[in-house]
Amino acid sequence: TLTWVGDGTGVSQSSGSFYSEDYGKSFHDVSHAIKNTFIKKDFGISAGPGNPQQVNKCTNMALSLARQILITNNIIRCSMTLFSVLFHCTLLSFVDIISLSFQGGLWLSQDFGNSWSKVHEGVHTFTWSSSNFFLLFFFFQNIFYNFFQSDTRRGELILRRTQDFGKTFTTIAKNVFSFRYIGGFLFTSVMEKLASPRVIYVSSDQGDHLQKAQLPSTTTEQFYSVLDGDEDMIFMHVDSPGDTYFGTIYTSDDRGILYSKSLERHLFGGEGKSDFTNVTSLRGVYFTNILEEDGRIRSVISFDRGRRWRFLKKPENVNCSDSSKKCNLHIHGEHSHFSGITPMLPLSEPAAIGLVIAHGSVGDSISAVRPDVYVSGDGGYTWWGTLRGPHHYTILDSGGLIVAVEAHRDRQISSIKFSTDEGQCWKIFNFTSHPIFLAGLASEPGTKTMNISIFGYRPDDDDQPIWVAVTIDFEHLLTRECDEQDYVQWLAHSDYDSDPETDGCLLGYKETFRRLKKLSACRNGRGYVVSRQQHPCPCTRDDYMCEYGFYLHENTSECLLQPDFLNLTQYISLNGDVEDLQNTGYRKIPGDKCEGGFSPPRREGEDILPASSNSHTVRSVSGPFVMTVIIYYTVANKHEVKSLIIQILYWSNSAPCRSPAYRFSVLQLQDDDLCGSNDSSPKSKLNGFQVQEDSDDVSLMNLSILSTKFVCFYLFVVDC
Repeated sequence: TLTWVGDGTGVSQSSGSFYSEDYGKSFHDVSHAIKNTFIKKDFGISAGPGNPQQVNKCTNMALSLARQILITNNIIRCSMTLFSVLFHCTLLSFVDIISLSFQGGLWLSQDFGNSWSKVHEGVHTFTWSSSNFFLLFFFFQNIFYNFFQSDTRRGELILRRTQDFGKTFTTIAKNVFSFRYIGGFLFTSVMEKLASPRVIYVSSDQGDHLQKAQLPSTTTEQFYSVLDGDEDMIFMHVDSPGDTYFGTIYTSDDRGILYSKSLERHLFGGEGKSDFTNVTSLRGVYFTNILEEDGRIRSVISFDRGRRWRFLKKPENVNCSDSSKKCNLHIHGEHSHFSGITPMLPLSEPAAIGLVIAHGSVGDSISAVRPDVYVSGDGGYTWWGTLRGPHHYTILDSGGLIVAVEAHRDRQISSIKFSTDEGQCWKIFNFTSHPIFLAGLASEPGTKTMNISIFGYRPDDDDQPIWVAVTIDFEHLLTRECDEQDYVQWLAHSDYDSDPETDGCLLGYKETFRRLKKLSACRNGRGYVVSRQQHPCPCTRDDYMCEYGFYLHENTSECLLQPDFLNLTQYISLNGDVEDLQNTGYRKIPGDKCEGGFSPPRREGEDILPASSNSHTVRSVSGPFVMTVIIYYTVANKHEVKSLIIQILYWSNSAPCRSPAYRFSVLQLQDDDLCGSNDSSPKSKLNGFQVQEDSDDVSLMNLSILSTKFVCFYLFVVDC
């Protein structure tokens, strides 16, 4: 394992444990500091939350599920057996740790584990937010806690909140099945009666007031998955009935209560993987895959936060086969990565404006045959076929440099490719005379560095692997600092043919960035800061999405009432205020800042069946929202989501007495100020494939509890 720690000072290598202060050019053996114990491969090493000078290591201990945490040269021992651990990563003077023991006791440490105090008994799930430093958890009213039977009693859980580290508690909801806190929204799944369908309530004030979410009715076979979200809007996948492996994406209003249809036949594979991807290098862009009626998988992209989806354009330098009836680019996502088709997920970075790198194929639909690498420099509007075959890749120097290494499971490599013009031309650099089997790439987080570390192994004479790490400093190749003549003003989302007043307008304003020219062979440097200018735009129809119960007509681009809503009420009551849903059929896209211009016409002559005006909860128009969730995460504050890792749990009853199945969804909103990893698994930092599982791992999955690997997975959730 190779992981970056510290504040731009070096890397650490484990098995044994080594430390470097010169970007991996030399290492010092510090194995004695951990008493030569075995460091776990899966999330075995990570930088400290809020303080990168701290190093966390997860180790195996003989005949025990206990774990040790290493901070520099100090080892913290815990008297109880740890089940999972969450860090509070915004208090830099001291780091709070909240821990759930195997027996269900919730413990708190404010001195990084030197001392612990018990917060509560019988806790099933917990999390806490850095905004106002409050902790959310739910527990069994009966103190007796049986982990093996806990899921069968989850409808009896009580959700509580504490804002003073467990001295006092506030009860938020009872009969809770699950809860989740996302982007300032608190979602609770409540069983109003034991074994009854679950109903979702949403709060935007940390649980002080709850409103019922409005989503289409579902059956017990279906599941819900939150794909992405922030303080303005939630993307929700709603599974279609039966084992179809597809569903519909809905987007919420800024309260998380009303939802509108965004995309049908959205692929959500049987292994619980979704290809939904947020392009972090350009505002408002998402792409994902859909499952067509003929069984083919095709990629679609949205440039306006899900209002409209379209197929990706074919790269100009790549042609489709003669047998292809449609010729588009199709992107491999989480499903292909999980299946081993691609070594990496699509990659974009906020500091590298417009840059997107992904594996894909061209033709009628996506192909599993040896995908190639494609690059976009304008956020996905146009693409360029850049490398043949699968590669590991990463972005350096704020997008001014891309590096890639060929991915082979059965062949050694000795060279690295790099490009200074967004992948249009590549140069090759041989970094070793002794080829290695590649395990992955590691670079300093934030894309500002020009150093890349390549790590892997080569067989010794006795067939034992010798692990090797090679660090390349590209400052010796790109020696010139960029000056003002190397930059150009670039209008994002521009098609260059539309009205100058609205060209580039997205969500109410246009953005002009100062970007490096493709032909400028220079380095941005560590001091580079993204420069942008924002200008407001007049409102157009593109600034509105269809209201709850309406759909966007494909030919006229008008919002029409869904047929199954014709005889349903057009009013709901929110906090006692009656709201008309069908007055226009349009709703401004959450976060849109347009001014003046187009205003949707009011609809007249609709049948009105008003809801009771004295109701204090949202009236469900189309049936109960059934969702079950387990989540472990932290958020930075009420109005800003940093990074979240979500585990979706749903019950599938397509056959009698069917066991519960699990769905996973990773939500990741990147930011330059993340004080931890964006993913609790190593792949987000190492950009590499997984090697053979350690032989001493003891799996407990047959006992229906978390495996040793799974315990480590949740041992350090160190996201802000």
